[in-house]
Amino acid sequence: LDLDNVPRGLADSKVLTAEEREELFEAILATSQVGIATISHAEIDTINIRQASLRAMCRALAALPCVPDIALVDGNDPPDLPCDIETIIKGDGRIPSIAAASIVAKVVRDRMMKRLSATFPAYGFATNVGYGTAVHYAALTSHGPCPFHRTTFAPLRALA
Repeated sequence: LDLDNVPRGLADSKVLTAEEREELFEAILATSQVGIATISHAEIDTINIRQASLRAMCRALAALPCVPDIALVDGNDPPDLPCDIETIIKGDGRIPSIAAASIVAKVVRDRMMKRLSATFPAYGFATNVGYGTAVHYAALTSHGPCPFHRTTFAPLRALA
């Protein structure tokens, strides 16, 4: 994050609307060095959500076009990174670069879920972006899981 050019309105992604996140996403990409990484549903099922989150942080750091001096990590669970690390509980609401990373992550995830919704509309992915809503649970009951559902997702285990 270029601290001399922080996008106006940067905040914890959870307190922003989808439209605000989209606008900030574009501003962040235009003014910052960004590394984006993903983890597949199969990989999450294999290594668990916590390990997948840590692995995604490592991949995102490796995707940066620069080598950081320090990684600021939201929470208290640091990944194994090749630089100094500072963990910051509730960092997405306190540290601009963590807020920016949170916005980028949510926008990328939401866009992926909207694309997935075009193929699997019954699950409501375009609006629930994978969260367990009533529509999502009803679709799981009616249609079973789609090929992209995590088998370790608790509602799927409950259906077994």
